[in-house]
Amino acid sequence: MRLPKWLKRPLPQAGMQYTSDVIADLKLETVCESAKCPNRTECWSAKTATFMVLGNVCTRPCGFCSVPRGKTEVVQLDEPGRVAEAAARLGLKYVVITSVTRDDLPDGGANHFYECILAVRERTGAQVEVLTPDFKGNRAAISRVIEARPDVFNHNTETVPRLYHRVRRNAEYQRTLNLLAQIKEEAPDMLTKTGLMLGLGETRDELLEVLADLRAVNCDMLTLGQYLQPTPDMLPVERYVPPEEFDELGELARGLGFSMVASGPFVRSSYHAGEMAHVAGQA
Repeated sequence: MRLPKWLKRPLPQAGMQYTSDVIADLKLETVCESAKCPNRTECWSAKTATFMVLGNVCTRPCGFCSVPRGKTEVVQLDEPGRVAEAAARLGLKYVVITSVTRDDLPDGGANHFYECILAVRERTGAQVEVLTPDFKGNRAAISRVIEARPDVFNHNTETVPRLYHRVRRNAEYQRTLNLLAQIKEEAPDMLTKTGLMLGLGETRDELLEVLADLRAVNCDMLTLGQYLQPTPDMLPVERYVPPEEFDELGELARGLGFSMVASGPFVRSSYHAGEMAHVAGQA
């Protein structure tokens, strides 16, 4: 399928090289590069990036994601400090940290998230958003991340339940809902966030049912974006959703009670995350 005209991105600007140099100098991974995010040019030019910790190799074979699978890497204990240093050099006031899924670790990497949150906050005073895997439903692991008090706890739903078997293999829809519910049970004032990709074959009714389920567990923030095939080996795009349909879905989601919704072809989990959190926090 040919890309429609609305799926065009800006050329790199001066700040992009500075961001690239900081990340390379500190030997960090970013989801921007590993997942081939279409917004990398815009974000890096603005001297911001989403840090990806716990290596660049994932233990799950998701059909949409281009992050490598295979033998995982040793957890680098100095990584939290390097993430914090990068945040300081980039002058970030809002830091987003995500990771590959590490089902090989007893806690799924939860304590590493904890250490990263504390390190960034101590070094920069910035607000921190985490985008975590599901930790295989390990409640103690989820609690460990909550204990660090991230400003926003994000975990993506990605798609509708019917498509989980090919989009999010080894994940469970109910497990995602349970994780989001646990956050509110243990930290009622903590902002929760999730995101879905559109264009993978979901129906409108299925999507609306998912949004209702997310509100039932008091999820605060929602992102809706267009799935784009990162490599020929990944799942194909079933449909390009036009911008006006994203606008309509965003209004429907707001009507369900989400405190902040970002809905558009290029919206991603951490796209303009700081602005989203600010608006949601005022709601």
